[in-house]
Amino acid sequence: MIKRRLLALVLAVAATLPVTGISAETSERSDTTVYFGSSLVPLIDIGFDTQAQSAALIEAETGALIAGKNCGERLPMASTTKIMTALIVAENCDLNETVTVDDTASGVEGSSIYLAKGERMTVEDLLYGLMLASGNDAAVALACHAAGSVSAFADMMNARAAELGLTDTHFVTPNGLTAGGHYTTAYELCLIAREALKNPVVKTIVSTKYHTTASGEHPRTFKNKNALLWDCEGAFGVKTGYTAASGRCLVFACEREGMTLIGAVLNCRPMFETASKLLDLAYENCMLCTAVEAGTPVGSVKIENGAEDLLSVEAKDSIIIPMRKGGHEAVEVRISAYGLEAPVLRGSTVGTLTVYVDGVPYAECPLAASRDAARRDTLFWLKLLIASFFD
Repeated sequence: MIKRRLLALVLAVAATLPVTGISAETSERSDTTVYFGSSLVPLIDIGFDTQAQSAALIEAETGALIAGKNCGERLPMASTTKIMTALIVAENCDLNETVTVDDTASGVEGSSIYLAKGERMTVEDLLYGLMLASGNDAAVALACHAAGSVSAFADMMNARAAELGLTDTHFVTPNGLTAGGHYTTAYELCLIAREALKNPVVKTIVSTKYHTTASGEHPRTFKNKNALLWDCEGAFGVKTGYTAASGRCLVFACEREGMTLIGAVLNCRPMFETASKLLDLAYENCMLCTAVEAGTPVGSVKIENGAEDLLSVEAKDSIIIPMRKGGHEAVEVRISAYGLEAPVLRGSTVGTLTVYVDGVPYAECPLAASRDAARRDTLFWLKLLIASFFD
């Protein structure tokens, strides 16, 4: 009877012993899904024929290329430049700050909101003038306010592009007026817009149809030049552009059926019609699918010195994939673990889960332990202790 009570006590104590080991906090990997960069080959080729010199369409969540034509070609992008301008200003300035217009901004050529020298206007009103009315003067006023000069602001633009991993984009002006060395690609322009739309200030502004200023020498009412806001279901941005050198340019965004698409067409005369048809075709043919759901068991991996030789693992995050409706893309999940040694805590990051589409790595997320794993020697001594009670 005494031995049985001691055995029960030993087992109860063993059940409360903490399992120490690697944890998610000590992992070098971040707990997030990583989508690999596009190879400029569409994940889903929807077979769209366009008059644009260059075009790209991506899925916003993953950045996956859905459709493209010459989408890696370096081209001038006119006023679609202002997407990056708006993003940098929104990230670095308070909307209520007052900007005083100087000689540099007043009288800038091209589209304008007709700022007067010495006029005082808020950053917010200038941003609306920048993105709705495409004011070149507003762009210069904001650039000088944020960085002190146009050239210094261009340095900020290029630094931000580098942060996004862009290799075929270079800025010289904040407004997109023709300048040597000022270029981007349709694909990278989509990535710029994708980043800008994560900023709530920018997203609100580009989706606004009309805005009346509350600052400046007199009220101004701006109407958004993006006709898609009126004519295309789900459209909420982003920016038009035109110069003689670039032709007509448009960056657009749309949300339908829980999927957001971002596109760009460069040197495309029927830019609104082209964008609308491209979006309709994409939504008719594409959908988002969950390849892996967070918390889903995906297999087992070897563990050294564990009470058991294998440790069950699960996906830490969900991986979403845009796919063709009714399509048969081959989706494969592969797991790889670090050199694991017990003990390991449940939820610890222990490796990587990678999703392949048609044999090409597409996305990855951290791999987590599904349960605690105690050391083998801990159980050995417990068993020895238990056995001693029956001698």
